[in-house]
Amino acid sequence: MKVWVGLVSAALLLLGTNSAVAQRDTTPYFWQVPGASEHVLEEAGFDVEHGDGGAVQVVGDRRVADRLVALGYQPKKFDTVYKPVPPGRTGDVGVQTYYGGYRTVAEHHKHLTDVAAAYPALTQVHDIGDSWRKTRGQGGHDIKAICITKKQAGDCALNPDSTKPRFALIAQLHARELATGELAWRWIDHVTKGYGTDAEVTSILDTTELWVVPIVNPDGVDIVASGGNQPLMQRKNANNTGATCSAPSYGVDLNRNSSFKWGKAGTSRCGETYQGPAAASEPETKAVEAWFKQLFPDQRGPGDTEPAPVTTKGVMITVHSYGNLIMPPWGWTWNANPNASGLAALGRKMAAYNGYTVKAEGDTTGTTDDFTYGNLGIASYTFEIGSGSGTCGGFFPQYSCVDSLFWPKNKGAFLTAAKAAKAPYAG
Repeated sequence: MKVWVGLVSAALLLLGTNSAVAQRDTTPYFWQVPGASEHVLEEAGFDVEHGDGGAVQVVGDRRVADRLVALGYQPKKFDTVYKPVPPGRTGDVGVQTYYGGYRTVAEHHKHLTDVAAAYPALTQVHDIGDSWRKTRGQGGHDIKAICITKKQAGDCALNPDSTKPRFALIAQLHARELATGELAWRWIDHVTKGYGTDAEVTSILDTTELWVVPIVNPDGVDIVASGGNQPLMQRKNANNTGATCSAPSYGVDLNRNSSFKWGKAGTSRCGETYQGPAAASEPETKAVEAWFKQLFPDQRGPGDTEPAPVTTKGVMITVHSYGNLIMPPWGWTWNANPNASGLAALGRKMAAYNGYTVKAEGDTTGTTDDFTYGNLGIASYTFEIGSGSGTCGGFFPQYSCVDSLFWPKNKGAFLTAAKAAKAPYAG
């Protein structure tokens, strides 16, 4: 009898242990995967991110790690996805903030309205298109852009023949990259509040148009924010009609959906880098591509090896996380683009402020910066803000990191880009 009781007790203890393990299995981590191919893992439906030093990382719980082991890999737990939310900063999902302070789409759009009302001589807000859900009558949002300059007749028009050079900054193309929208918010406030008191800002706004889309993927941000203090890991848009395979989320990756060199290397037919059913198939992609063409004339020939001339005007930055990188085109090929030296030179000037590595990254097609450089010739960059680990690492950094680290590092880089808009390849 004692033996039977002992066996039952041991079984219950084992069950309890297994339950605890199962409970832990729901906690997502970044897993370092030595010797893995990023694209092979993407095609297999894993959520793959760049790690420190170029290492491949997979995002997921312990069950994801078990799948990797079954395929012959040796994943190592690298970091947590979620960071501690300070006490008292629980957020107000759907109204103001979530995850300790990050703003919802509604708050970002209200911010644009408020800024335009406070600075009518400097700003103009444009509705440049609709999100996927809005096109389907499922709620959704307008996609909003703000133009900031000391307005003169003809300024802030959606017309590529502008008198002033233009600098465009877009953020939260990937919804879960939370800090990017907040950087756009800080940039808008810095240049509007600084006009007339900050000599550098005043000079820029007197001579240059600054355009900002703080949230390119508003439906995706809604999905992320719905998790509150455990934001959902939605990278893509809200299109739930395409391929998802074994990926943890539905949608189309808007940074693989652009029409320039669409559907080649660095995309997937499923998973987090799902390219979509066709080039520029998504309404968000259509909106920003049309908007770019309204802002910038085509200043580059059609051939892949034809450079944009030294007289080219315009700079574009698309802000992503994470990686501490400044990445100029090309993404679609490892071959250098015909303006590689000029792009690298401006990249280094921006990196002097944030300390990021300037590095073109091939094997990634359908990207925004390839579209703006490839089709229009403007100097284009992807910023990957933030490190791969710690409180300020990953795509869910603690909210305080925006003001303590990301904004101080990148303010000077954004100002450098704005000043270069008149002649980015002139050196």
